[in-house]
Formats: sequence, C-alpha cells, structure tokens
Amino acid sequence: MNGSWRKQWTSDVKLNVLAGITATLALIPDSLAFSFMAGVPPTVGIYASICILLVITFLGGRPGMISAAAGSMAVLMLTLVKEHGIAYLFAATVLTGVLQYLMGVFKLGKLVNYVPKPVLTGFVNALAILIFMSQLRYFDHANWTMYALAAAALLIIYVLPRFFKAVPSPLAAVVLLTIAVWAFGIHDVNRIGDIAAIDVSLPSFLLPDVPFTWETLGIILPYSLSLAVVGFTETMLTQNLLDETTGERTDKNREMRGQGIANFVAGFFGGMAGCALVAESVLNVRMGGRNRLSTLVAALFLLLLVVVLGDLLSLVPMAALVGIMLMVCAAIFDWKSIFKVRDVPVAETAVMVLTVAAVVVTHDLAVGVIVGVVASGIFTLILRRSRRRERNRAIEG
Repeated sequence: MNGSWRKQWTSDVKLNVLAGITATLALIPDSLAFSFMAGVPPTVGIYASICILLVITFLGGRPGMISAAAGSMAVLMLTLVKEHGIAYLFAATVLTGVLQYLMGVFKLGKLVNYVPKPVLTGFVNALAILIFMSQLRYFDHANWTMYALAAAALLIIYVLPRFFKAVPSPLAAVVLLTIAVWAFGIHDVNRIGDIAAIDVSLPSFLLPDVPFTWETLGIILPYSLSLAVVGFTETMLTQNLLDETTGERTDKNREMRGQGIANFVAGFFGGMAGCALVAESVLNVRMGGRNRLSTLVAALFLLLLVVVLGDLLSLVPMAALVGIMLMVCAAIFDWKSIFKVRDVPVAETAVMVLTVAAVVVTHDLAVGVIVGVVASGIFTLILRRSRRRERNRAIEG
C-alpha cells in the first residue's frame, strides 16, 4: 500500500505536472460558464473546482480524474438560486455531499457495471457533441482573427508533438498564442477577461445562511437528490471510461465517498456541487496525468492562476482554449461507432443513437443514460422473444 501511495506522487512527475496544468487551462472557462448557467457569480464555480479538486486528490478512488463544477449539475441549480437565493445552493451542495457519501457507503458504484456498452458509447459521443456545440458560441459574430487563432491552436496541438514532446502541445498552444496576441497588439479577439472579471480571493469557511428547519430541508432535498444522482451518473461513467482507457480497475465506491466529502466541503467554502468531468479527465490522462499528483497540480495551479495571476489569465485568448476543447471532442468521440457501424448489431447502434439523441435534446447526461438503459432492456427483451419463437418453430418442425 505504501509503495502504491508513493508511486502516485513520485512516478512520472514531469508528465503529471504538465498534464495537471494543461487540464486546468481547459477547466477555467468551463468553471466560469457553469457559474453563469447556475445563475451565480463566477467565484462560486472557481471555489467549487478548487475545493473539489483538493479533496478528491487524496480521497478519490480514481487517480488522475478531474472533478470540479459541472454543467450537467449547474442546470439543476438555476431554479433553486432564483427562487430561494444562493445560500440555499450552498446548503443543497452540503446535503448533496452527504447523499453521495452514502451512495459510496452502500456500494452503489457497482451499478455502473450494468450499464450496457452501447449506452456508454452514446454517453461519450453525446458529450463530445455537447462540448462541440458549446464552443460554437465563441464564433458568433466573430471576425477572421478568431477563426485564424483557433486554426493555429489546432495546428500547434496536432503538429508540434511530431517535433517536440517536452511540453504538452495544448499547453504550448495557449502560451504561444497568448504571447502572439500580446506581441502583435491584436485587440479584436475575445479573451478570458472578456467573459468574466477574474477577481478572486482565497476561499473562506462559511455556514450557509439558511434556517436550520424542516422547511429548509424540504426545499433543498429534491434538488440535492437530483444533483447527487446526476453527479453519481457522470462520475461513474467517466471513471469507467478512464478505466477502460488505461486498463485499470479502480474503486468506484471510494470515488463516490470522496466525491461526497468534496461536495460537502465545497458547500462550506462558497462552492457549488460538482462531479467528474469527462473532457478534462480524458485530456489529463491523454497528456500523461495518471497519478494523484496531476490532480493536486490542477487544483494548486487553478488557485494560483485566479488568486495571484488573475491579470495574466485574463489575457489568454479564448481561441486557444476553444482549440483545446475541439481537440478533446475529437479525442473522446468513438469514431468506430460511425465508421464501423456495419460491424455492430442494429440493436446496439439504435441504443447508442437513442442515448445520444436524448442527451443532445435534454442536455442532461443522466436522462440520456436512463433512456439508453431502458431502450437496451426493450431490445434485449424483443431479441429473446424472437429467439424463443424461432426455437419453438424449430421444435415444432
């Protein structure tokens, strides 16, 4: 055990440090966007991401997985914030943590083993489509500079590794494009600072300013249950995907206990509930971030960027980050499910398509998984009845 723990901090140090930094750059615009989706100030998403990353580094069951504020959970928070205020969101986040911890205690992580393969494929493909769609908003009314910088980012990301591998190409793209925009005085391009003012202090402990009554529990419990289930679903499927990618078997129940504690803590530090993020997790792992060190670096680098280097962070052109996210879309999409569709049973393809459609229409990954599982069950039942009929006909004949 000690050897394994030591390995998480001392093996492949350079790869894990650079991967953690790269994942953070992809995480920042998402944290800001998710805050807007939930109707809360940008600091709420940032504080949540910092707290969750720090806690999950030590208590999570899947090293290298990036957990932070999540869009799939943010959409569930908007009504609560509008009707009752942000303090109730913090209280709901604390309760979400408790519920997720209990999910881990009662070992519900094994439920992910019953999710059919086509549903997992649909989940991943739908997420890639949603990420792609979310990046298109940065091209609304954009000039040619935005397109040129995004193309340059993709060129650096895909070409640089052929000649230089010391630094992850996505990180190099961000640094090079930021320097180029500053050096050439390019002003007609959106930067991170144009999305939100980066003015964040250190998170501080606070008790949610809500009455500790049964009425308050009645208000936040439905939201907390929804957040816990959605966070559970996305986290477990992300962990399953990373386990398949790396050929490892990691403890899903420990991950849920860790996620629960992380959300519990985040609620007391002005953060919103979060879960594992597929895009940033895949990016981290593909860049070499397989150990806990990469997650810790992501947390500390995020803290450093927003608290100490906020002015510098504001200068980063959005085109560079859009390029990274487009690369992630291409990386996580299961292209075999499209180009080798003839080699896959029709029922499996149908389940995958239904899962994708449900997610894209509702923008809710949990709904997509439920639709996919139900569809898979129906197709399995139909197939069994068809086989039974054929067997009976053969016997009668």
